[in-house]
Amino acid sequence: MEPWLAWLILLVLFVAPLVHVAVSPRGGPFLPPPGTRCPFGPRTGWLVMVLLLGPIGWLLYMRRRRPGMPKPSA
Repeated sequence: MEPWLAWLILLVLFVAPLVHVAVSPRGGPFLPPPGTRCPFGPRTGWLVMVLLLGPIGWLLYMRRRRPGMPKPSA
């Protein structure tokens, strides 16, 4: 494999989804909602999922944040 192709795959499949989740206005806040015991906010959780799962985590993020999708009830 050519080195430039390896870098391209790394950037497209791992770095680009992380940047998208980090800057997307629909990603939620970095801080947790008041009254919760979890120290992480929704956006931090999505960043961890995308970091660990790569493109699969990003697809989960895109499916969850699609407009018109019903939110799960608590």
